[in-house]
Amino acid sequence: MIESIEQRKVGDIEQKFYVMKILDSNMVVMIPTSTSNTVGLRGIIPAKEVKKVYDILRQKDVALGAQPWNQRYRDYMEKIKTGSVYEIAAVLRDLYLLKEDKSLSFGERKMMDTAKNLLVKELAIADHIHEDQVTENVEEIFS
Repeated sequence: MIESIEQRKVGDIEQKFYVMKILDSNMVVMIPTSTSNTVGLRGIIPAKEVKKVYDILRQKDVALGAQPWNQRYRDYMEKIKTGSVYEIAAVLRDLYLLKEDKSLSFGERKMMDTAKNLLVKELAIADHIHEDQVTENVEEIFS
């Protein structure tokens, strides 16, 4: 979450920076405003897009390829790295569906937790509701 925009001098150059607080860890990160697009910085989705994310989570007729867990892990990690809330929702959905058929590897379970946390935080902010309610909504979809 962007907390402020600050002017700082780095070497001989004066630059503007987004000062961000990472919601998971409270870590503070500074990103030059001039390069924000190249590092994947984006705004929170609008409230009207929240339904689209829930629709992705509700899709059950998804073909999950029969690939080794390590290939699947790499593919899902690439999707998470895009920063797209829709890709993250697809990863979370796929992992929940996969979990119904077989046990997930440690890495896949950790990835599922990461995807869920990212999704819950963004949807809570976008929809102006508490994270507990979003968690309940997500768990209800997969129960």
